[in-house]
Amino acid sequence: MTTSVPTAGIDLRRIEQFLYREARYADEHDYDAWEALWTDDAVYWVPAGGPGTDPAHEMSVIHDNRSRISTRLKQLRTGKRYAQAPPSNLRRIVSNVEVLETEGADGDITVGANFVLLESRERGTELWAGRTTYRLRPVGDEIRLAYKKVVLVNSAEALPTLSFLI
Repeated sequence: MTTSVPTAGIDLRRIEQFLYREARYADEHDYDAWEALWTDDAVYWVPAGGPGTDPAHEMSVIHDNRSRISTRLKQLRTGKRYAQAPPSNLRRIVSNVEVLETEGADGDITVGANFVLLESRERGTELWAGRTTYRLRPVGDEIRLAYKKVVLVNSAEALPTLSFLI
């Protein structure tokens, strides 16, 4: 059964540009710009072993609130807690962007997108793919990231590196 989502007044191109910019900041290790995209009540979740429905009752690779996102980035900026030296070269393709829900709390818009990411490092390359669900919030004339859930296609396998997840 297919249900339609009311999209009147939603600028899909603007949403896509936001998602592309968020991906570029992550790929280029621009942690200041990437962090600035998040709302104060943000949640970033990468479930382990499948699509997940409740991070409080399931294993997670990452389950960060806004404070933990900030702490993780502060540690990366020091250069002392960095898991890779030098950092991986990353490039991701974000595609199949679709509006999933338009009536969330605070005027949030839920968006889904697929991604494929190539990670290159001294020991070789890794290919990652998955589905990301975003909850985007209009704040003034800008868009902010209130929620991000990344479901990896190969989430049931051992993960050799997680640098692309920040």
